[in-house]
This record gives sequence, structure tokens and C-alpha cells, in this order.
Amino acid sequence: MLGRTPASQALEGTAAQVQTSSLTRLLHVGRLVIWCLLAAELGGFPLASILQRRYLAEQLLAQESHLARAEVDVINLRRLVHVEEALPARTTITQFLAMAGVDTLTIAEIVRNARPVYNLARIRAGNLVDIIRSGKGDLRAISYQVDQDRMLWVKKQDAGFRAEIEAIPYTLTVAGVEGKVSDSLFQAVADQGEGDWLALEIADIFGWDIDFSTDPQPGDTFEIVVEKKMLNGRLWGYGRVLAAQYQNAGQLHQAVLFRDPSGRPAYYGPSGKSLQKAFLRSPLKFSAPVTSRFSRSRFHPILKYYRPHLGVDYGAPVGSPVQAVGDGRVISAGWNGGGGKMVRLRHTMGYETYYLHLSSILVRPGQQVRQGQIIARTGATGLATGPHLDFRLRRHGAFVNFLRLKLPPAESVASKDWNDFVATRTQFLDQLARLHTPPTRTLAEARSVAPNQQATKGK
Repeated sequence: MLGRTPASQALEGTAAQVQTSSLTRLLHVGRLVIWCLLAAELGGFPLASILQRRYLAEQLLAQESHLARAEVDVINLRRLVHVEEALPARTTITQFLAMAGVDTLTIAEIVRNARPVYNLARIRAGNLVDIIRSGKGDLRAISYQVDQDRMLWVKKQDAGFRAEIEAIPYTLTVAGVEGKVSDSLFQAVADQGEGDWLALEIADIFGWDIDFSTDPQPGDTFEIVVEKKMLNGRLWGYGRVLAAQYQNAGQLHQAVLFRDPSGRPAYYGPSGKSLQKAFLRSPLKFSAPVTSRFSRSRFHPILKYYRPHLGVDYGAPVGSPVQAVGDGRVISAGWNGGGGKMVRLRHTMGYETYYLHLSSILVRPGQQVRQGQIIARTGATGLATGPHLDFRLRRHGAFVNFLRLKLPPAESVASKDWNDFVATRTQFLDQLARLHTPPTRTLAEARSVAPNQQATKGK
């Protein structure tokens, strides 16, 4: 027996549909005739009219139901369903999309079309990915949060996908945040419902005067005026810290955001002195107690004899980030005998810094680094009894005690910018003062006199 061709099957199906449709109409007509004859036998012509209207109403209802189903299909095609999730750690975009049910060929097309705009191999864990489908499940678009200000969109087109970077439409508001330290600065900021970024920013602003690995004490307070980025009524991220103050062991430190003589943003104290100095007060940001100090004769715990310890040991878990205390150039980065993995930086004015017993190194010889840049991670390589950072400072060939180093003086606000600085300082310090009761040293102690005018008046 010969098999049926697809064309013949289609024709047979069409004939069957026509036959079924004809039988259906015949049944409807027959039903109407029977009801009319019955009504005539009973002499109930009004009843026949009612039945006829009922039949017509059923037909209209069936037609409207069909139209409603078609409209639902259209709505499902147009309706967008969002599934937003933070990118898990150690997950590629290919793995993430595959777990979300996107097929392999589509994933490859998305990655390929996005590459001229943004390389999806550079995605970061924790950033948001939004997979957008129609109500019927068809993939329409994918968005990826590049940073706090930009979003990558990969949208379905008639011919493949199109990628573009769009600005995130957040609104910027200015808010005040205050808190008291009981355990750590991180925890104090978190207790106010704020993100870790604020704690890091406070440490960066005051890092030239406060060693946040050793100096903070229970009872310390902080107040900041900060820009907040709001999106759809929710906190999306942070902008600039406009002003800040931190009271450490009764001593008040204050900062106002202004501009340096070259026009770059910089923080200044109320007197107009720049907070930035040649070196940060610590090669670590937080929670790193000093376990061994600079000494000309210290008993070595491994070698078991006395010898100089020309650095400062900070106790820190393996993998803690190590920052360059100042701008400089990498002289060496690698293994250094008993010092284990070590980075050596050369700075201006004859200074060099050493970072020993590292677990990993993130820079290479000859590379220029900026103050505060993460250059390595702590470890216990070389002659070490446990994880820590041995930090050393050498000036003009001789090692010096970093904890006792008097940092070079800071620059002041340029004379031509003094009036603008006074207006900015007044505005933001007033906002800080309104956050809570002013501390012992009031904001009014700073005189509104330009630095060069102070020198003139002293003559």
C-alpha cells in the first residue's frame, strides 16, 4: 500500500474540515426547524421567536469567545515578563543563560552581537541580569547592569539581536547619614541600613589621618552628606560624599568635597587644608591589628634568635586586600626568600615601601600604581607563623618606623578658589550640623580666612 504524500494529507484534512463544518451547520439548521415545528404544533409562535433569539445569542457568544481568545494571544505576545537575578559568583553569562532555559545557539548569538558594545566575558558577580520574555515565553531582551550608571541591553530584532549601552534613569537626591561605632565601622554603617560602599568611602576620605585598622574605638561617631541614586522608589546606588565628619577618641575630623588647583575633586578640612597626604596611614583598610612593631632587636618566632624587625606586622586573614599607601612604581613583584611573595614600590622624595608574606600579587614590575590601589592580598608565604602583612618603609636607603612617620604637609585650597570654597563649606557643614547635636569641637571653629591671608596677618 502506497503511503500518502503530505499534500494529499493536507487535502484530506481540508475536506474533512469542510465536511465537519457542513454537518455542524446542518445540525444547527435542523435544530432550528425542529424547534419551530414543535412551536407550531403547540401554537406557540412567541415561544419559537424566543428560541430563535436564544440560538442567535449563542452564535454571537461563540463568536465573541473566539475573538477574546485571539485577543489574549495578542496580549501574551505583547506582554513582557521579567525575571531579574543577581549574577552568582563563578558563573559565566553562558552558564547563567543556559540555566534560565535559553538555548545554545541563541546564547552564542547574544554574546556575538553584544561584543562590539560590551564583552560579556567581563561580567561581575552580584550585578543584575534581567531576562525578558513575552507572555508566550518568546525571548525578547536581556539586560545586564554594567555599573551603577549604565545598563547593557541586548534586544531581539527581526534579524537577530541588537546591543546597546543605555544610561540608567535614576534620580539623584542628597541625604544625611549618621551612626555610632560599637563593633566596626562596617557594622555601624550597616546598622543604618546603608551599603558597605559608605564605610569604604569614609575610610578613604579620612585614611590619611586615621588608621581604620587600629584607631576606631567604641563610641566613635560619624555623619555624612551623600548623594543617593534612586530608581523606582528604591536605592540604586550612591553618588558623591559631599561632606563627612568622624569623631575618633574625642577628636573631630571633618571633610568637604571641593576641587584641587587642577580642577579635580578633592577633600579639604574646614581650614582649607587638603586631607590628602603623600601616604595613607595604613596598607590595609579595616580590622587589622598591629601584631608586631618596628624594632631594632626582636626575637624571631621561627629562627629563634634576636634580630631587627624593620617593619610593622598587621594580623589579617589570608586574601585581605593590600593597598598602595602612595602613588609609585612597582620595582619588584615576586618571591623574596624569607619574605615570601613581596611587592616593592618606589615613591617620590626618596621613599620606598615593601609588602611581604603575600598570598597573591596583582601588579607587575614597571607598573605605575595609584594611592589606594589594591596591589596584592595577604598571606603566610616565606618565614611566617600565620597569615599577616609585614609592611616596611625606607627613606633615602634607611628603614624607618612607619607608625611614627610624620606625613608631609597637605596643600591648601588655591587662593583664587577661596570664596567658592567658603560657600561650599558653609552649605555642607551646616547640613552635617543639622544631623545631630554638634560635638565638643564645633563647626564654627574654622575661620573664613584664605590660607595666604592667614600668613599675611601673622606678619
